[in-house]
Amino acid sequence: MLTVKPIPALQDNYIWVMRQDAQNRAVVVDPGDAEPVIAWLEQENLILDTILITHHHRDHTGGLIELIERYSPQVYGPDNDAIAGIDHRVGEGDGCRVLGRHFDVFAVPGHTLDHIAFYAPGTPGLLFAGDTLFSGGCGRLFEGSPEQMRESLAKLEALPEDTLVFAAHEYTLANLAFAAAAEPDNAARDAYRKECQTARDLDRPTLPTTLARERQINPFLRIAEPGLLETLRQRGAADNDTEAFASLRAWKDRF
Repeated sequence: MLTVKPIPALQDNYIWVMRQDAQNRAVVVDPGDAEPVIAWLEQENLILDTILITHHHRDHTGGLIELIERYSPQVYGPDNDAIAGIDHRVGEGDGCRVLGRHFDVFAVPGHTLDHIAFYAPGTPGLLFAGDTLFSGGCGRLFEGSPEQMRESLAKLEALPEDTLVFAAHEYTLANLAFAAAAEPDNAARDAYRKECQTARDLDRPTLPTTLARERQINPFLRIAEPGLLETLRQRGAADNDTEAFASLRAWKDRF
């Protein structure tokens, strides 16, 4: 059985770790810092077999070279020469096999132009979304356009609703505060916000989330909802879904 757990790193990152029962190998996703990964591997007496990289930002790649030098894992990541150490450059339509499980690769530009996501079909599916899809939110547009991000989110949202979403940051409470301003009348979101506050008060992660839940509470997946559209109209946004999405993302940047 494949199990997944988060290693907290840096200020609010999660480095996701996968391991297979009865094997001594592990996989990490987006190691922004090598030190906590090494400590965990040594504690669990595991060998680092594979690293998955979703995009080039330093808080997702900062530990990559040190981990390669120490463990010589195979590394899958975007086709971007700015990321040193990748030996399998992958993009839309590619795949890889990790600890006996197949992962599909999706190109999801928006946060960055090189951003990819890794998805393992199954019951449930596992989606490592990097900084594209967060619980209650989506990534800031550093390089891509609102149109690109909206299309990327639609690609991920089309996956089965029981898919587990492993985002790379603990942003949930901040995202839900914004979601409450954008769509005030959402009982499912309000209940989820209380659950997440309890989890954080106990120093527990709010992740993974599910696509089913995100469809209920995430304003960036609910751009056509009447209550959300009305809020955006009051702020001067156009009725066009793409322009409404752009307005929502710009508002979140300043929130």
